[in-house]
Amino acid sequence: MTETLSAPDGYATWLNDLKTHIRGAQQQASVALNSAMIQLYWDIGHEILVKQETEGWGSKVVERLAGDLRRAFPGMTGLSRANLMYMRSFAAAWTREAVVQRSLDSLSWGHNIELLSKLKSAEERLAYAAAAAEHGWSRAVLVHHIGLRTLERSGRAISNFERTLPPETSDLAREIVKDPYNFEFLGVGDEARERVIEQALVDHVTQFLVELGVGFAYVGRQVPLEVGGEDFFIDLLFYHLRLRCYVVIELKAGKFKPEHLGQLNFYLAAVDGEMAHADDAPTIGILLCQSRNQVVAEYSLRGATQPLGIAEYQLRASLPSVERLQQELSGPGVCDTM
Repeated sequence: MTETLSAPDGYATWLNDLKTHIRGAQQQASVALNSAMIQLYWDIGHEILVKQETEGWGSKVVERLAGDLRRAFPGMTGLSRANLMYMRSFAAAWTREAVVQRSLDSLSWGHNIELLSKLKSAEERLAYAAAAAEHGWSRAVLVHHIGLRTLERSGRAISNFERTLPPETSDLAREIVKDPYNFEFLGVGDEARERVIEQALVDHVTQFLVELGVGFAYVGRQVPLEVGGEDFFIDLLFYHLRLRCYVVIELKAGKFKPEHLGQLNFYLAAVDGEMAHADDAPTIGILLCQSRNQVVAEYSLRGATQPLGIAEYQLRASLPSVERLQQELSGPGVCDTM
């Protein structure tokens, strides 16, 4: 009869520590392996470039090289002609130092292919590469954000954050507010009423959070707020984890009007007074409208004492094309964004 060995005191903690150490080492090895592979691909691409430039070799050499390399390394993937051409483009786009210093070697090869094929300028590629590395975007999520031009829309809203927020938070506040917001995923037209759009946003809250960006946590829709014995209802309420503050979003179907800010300004003051904790930062308001006059919006914010931003949103005004439907039905999901 086999005698069961009892674990000595402290064994469980010791075992967990060892498991953590092993997993950490495995992750480091995986990162190092990916970095080495990306740098190898740059080296191969650079060699192809040099030979074509100095020897005048044509594209047929790449096809022959692909076959020879696959025969020499039968267990190695990624040696197709198409992939060798991507390696050539990769080496043409970056210096080896840039690959390492700009963390391009921390992204998968698939990420780098998407950066090369979907973005034209080095500045755009580096910006999306940095965002993908920082937020842990998968390849599918990177493609999603490139398609929506997420980074180009960040920080473009009209706001008074610089005047109403401390310097250490005003920059981040400007960064988190986009302009315009893309609500195509709702599938409603421009004629939709505010409540219809609000409900659609809640029904698609996962995609709504993706569009809002990193750090937003959904609190609720038509959130009740009692002030002086009267009941009020906030359209959409969020909490931003990095800013440590509530964010009130008011949605207006149609063109921006200065009087829209009066109600939003009241909601911000009420949330600060009735809901926020003492250690929360001042509540931020975002007014979303279908269109706005730049000058009117700027003048409207001049007298506001609460931190407010004004941005536009876009809806799909007509039925999508057959090609668009096929793309959406066959495309990857975006639920693994952050």
